[in-house]
Amino acid sequence: MKNNIAYTALAGVLALGLNTAANDANAAAPEGMEKCAGIVKAGMNDCGTSKHGCAGLAKTDNSAEDWIYIPEGTCDKIVGGTVLPPSEDDHMH
Repeated sequence: MKNNIAYTALAGVLALGLNTAANDANAAAPEGMEKCAGIVKAGMNDCGTSKHGCAGLAKTDNSAEDWIYIPEGTCDKIVGGTVLPPSEDDHMH
């Protein structure tokens, strides 16, 4: 009986964590920030790409697809940086 309660509690915590992570991935860009690709170190990206679905999964430094949020107007000043257009998800919130 105790194991069933523990498993149920653990499943609830995991479901809550996965829901929060999914909401974070779809959240609007923070005000005053822009998406900048091509400057991210491996494992330091902020969201998924066509090659993977989550933050922190960039496999190489400076991948053209992997991006991070940085202050607006900064990306164009960084060698290799490319400002990505806002996605539809960025406008929903």
